Parts: sequence; C-alpha cells; structure tokens
Amino acid sequence: MASAFQPSLLDVSQEPGTGDLTGIRRTPLVHGAWLDSLPGWVRGADALFERLVEVVPWHAERRTMYDQVVDVPRLLSYYGKGQDLPDPALEEIRRALDDYYLPELGESLCTAGLCLYRDGRDSVAWHGDTSGRRVSRTIVAIVSLGSPRALLLRPRTGGRTLRCVVGHGDLLVMGGTCQRSWLHAVPKTAKPTGPRISVQFRPFGVR
Repeated sequence: MASAFQPSLLDVSQEPGTGDLTGIRRTPLVHGAWLDSLPGWVRGADALFERLVEVVPWHAERRTMYDQVVDVPRLLSYYGKGQDLPDPALEEIRRALDDYYLPELGESLCTAGLCLYRDGRDSVAWHGDTSGRRVSRTIVAIVSLGSPRALLLRPRTGGRTLRCVVGHGDLLVMGGTCQRSWLHAVPKTAKPTGPRISVQFRPFGVR
C-alpha cells in the first residue's frame, strides 16, 4: 500500500463489536430516497480493519469500459448468500443490521461486498447498485473502516451533490429509491490518505 494506515485516537476498544443503532439519523432525500448515518458505530473498527486486510482474499479485476479493458482501481472480495463472512465481527454487524432494518426492508442483508481502497488513487465512479435484481426500493448498508474518504451522492436528474466523509467504523445506509434515483461515488484524491475498507451489506441479487 502506498500510504500507511493511521488509527483513530478515539477508537480505544481492541475487540470489534457494534454499538447501539438507536442514535442513527435519517435524512430524507428527493425522489423517495433516504440516507441513514451513524458515525463510529463499530467499536474497535481499526482493529477490525487490520484483521480484514490480512484475512480477506483480496483480488484485482479488469472491466470493459468505453471499448477498452481497464484495471478496477481498488481491490475486491465478495461473499454471497449463505457464505461465511471472513471475521466474526462482520457476522455480528450483519445480524445487528438485520435486526434493525428487516421490518422495513422485508428481507435480509445477506450478501457482503468488500472494497479495499489502498490510497487516494483508488476510487469508484458514479453509479447506482442496479446491475442485479431490479427493485425500485432497497437498502444498501455501508460500514467504513480505516482512513476516512469522501463518499459523494447526487440525484440522477441533477441537483446538489452531498458529501459524506466516512471512516473508522462509520455506518452509512442508502435506502428507499436511492439506488435508482441517485448516484454515488468515491472520487480520487491528491491528498495523502491511508487505506480504507468499505463493507457493503445488500439483499440477495442486489449488486
């Protein structure tokens, strides 16, 4: 990795676990979308980051874009429905999210996609999670570990861009029509920044 990870001075717990979700804050967005956020939800997040860097089978991908094959600018790993997650803390996180969101969503957040942004050169372009099962409303819950990075959101029809800086165990949940009516991205940055892991919990078939 090009940059060293700098742990948070506030993350004093060594054993990862979840906090209480009752303090989560919901922000209504246009077109039937909403955004939930809870900074520092995962305790011991920096210890969990270090464990996942070591145990997850990270791999690089290449994809076709604009008639050429390019490297995906981040490392990836994916755990489908029924697969064990690579750390028991992630199982605890998923159970807590299901307990909270199952009444609203009506189904489990049973898959987990992991992205490792090694430094500021790694990124993800503007997109919605619409390549799988077609649903008008769903939930994608993101747990951010490691160094903070900006996650941007904007309406597909145009409008003000929202900027959320997430890291060190922050929880960010995109719900309602967010994947259909909004786009999100993690842009490159020239500022020195350490690595970050994004863990995205989704329902079956939503990618």
